[in-house]
Amino acid sequence: MDTYTPHNTRQDYLDAVRAFALLLGIVFHACLSFLPVYIGWAVMDISTSTVVGVFALVSHSFRMALFFLLAGFFSHMSYHRKGGAVFLKSRLLRIALPFVLGWILLRPLLVFAWVMGAQSMRGDVSLWPALQEGASSMLAASQTLLTGTHLWFLYYLLLVTLSVLCVRALTVRFQPAYRLLSKSLDAALAWLCHSSLVVLALAVPTAGCMWLMGQWGLDTPDKSLVPHWPVYCIYGGCFTLGWLMHRQSDLIPAFSRLSWQKLLVALTAIVVTILTSPYERQPGHPHIVYIALAFKFSYSVMMWSLIALMIGLFRHYLDRPNKVIRYLADASYWLYLIHLPIVIWLQIAFAEVSWHWGIKWALVFGIAIGLSLVLYDLCVRSTFIGATLNGQRKNRSLFAVG
Repeated sequence: MDTYTPHNTRQDYLDAVRAFALLLGIVFHACLSFLPVYIGWAVMDISTSTVVGVFALVSHSFRMALFFLLAGFFSHMSYHRKGGAVFLKSRLLRIALPFVLGWILLRPLLVFAWVMGAQSMRGDVSLWPALQEGASSMLAASQTLLTGTHLWFLYYLLLVTLSVLCVRALTVRFQPAYRLLSKSLDAALAWLCHSSLVVLALAVPTAGCMWLMGQWGLDTPDKSLVPHWPVYCIYGGCFTLGWLMHRQSDLIPAFSRLSWQKLLVALTAIVVTILTSPYERQPGHPHIVYIALAFKFSYSVMMWSLIALMIGLFRHYLDRPNKVIRYLADASYWLYLIHLPIVIWLQIAFAEVSWHWGIKWALVFGIAIGLSLVLYDLCVRSTFIGATLNGQRKNRSLFAVG
């Protein structure tokens, strides 16, 4: 038996944080065509800004890590509420099934969008060849399975979940050692979460993993089914931390406690990260190793500081039932799954329009979220798709009948 303090009541602010992390991902993808440096994205807009680069750097550092931490927290809750067998079945339905079906349905659309974006930048758009290439991508070799899609997060979520369940199944067989290990982990985590050094302590192993990555920031592991082990360790660590935090009801509040010190640490880390990031393009700099070390550590501190602060802000302001937040929390998984083709098509449509980048960026993510919400309410929420993604069918809200 687990020795944990159960607290299975719905915590509205954590649902809101999870929705925020996924919606932030949509805003993040919507900004990539407005970066001042071409990064290999589908299209590059004629209006760009360094402000967008700063937003991309900061938001990318913590949004998916925050999602994995909350996924671990809610997974532990679900595991002990439903039991191991039912939990595993639900994870396969809610993670593996959307991953497979999402790839089948979305990959051709994304490849089509990528081809159209490249044609747009050359000034030679041809719809039919782009459609043909999108359709033929279904026959791509397995080593390119994840390439060009955003569904890698489901693949890693499934890997991490199965890893945690396997470790638990192996250790629980040896009850005396398991109880001792559980008590030791609980005590260590309780001390850590209540400590003012929690952010710095978590940043050290994170920075170690980041040192093994191909770029200075967090890599996106969307090139192969072979796990990118540094990314796996970071997101797996976030998931495991969330899993263990659910065992004691006071850990999330302690970890996310708001303070001026935590805010100052976050702001300092953000400034250092922004100031050191340009040196990634200067590999010949005589002090490049030390600058890279400073960047990776400050990036890790920024990541954990923002995770803690975001949870704390939502706990302070949204720790109460709210129908709108509840609806967005239910819809957020679908929104994130479906958004990317819509975002890229909109970016292509606005790329040559001579408007300010801020206006176009807002239109891209605003229209993408709006269209995805309409599809969710009409075609998902009250159907078997909604039951798969949310655990149960729910009545329409935007287009309620009768």
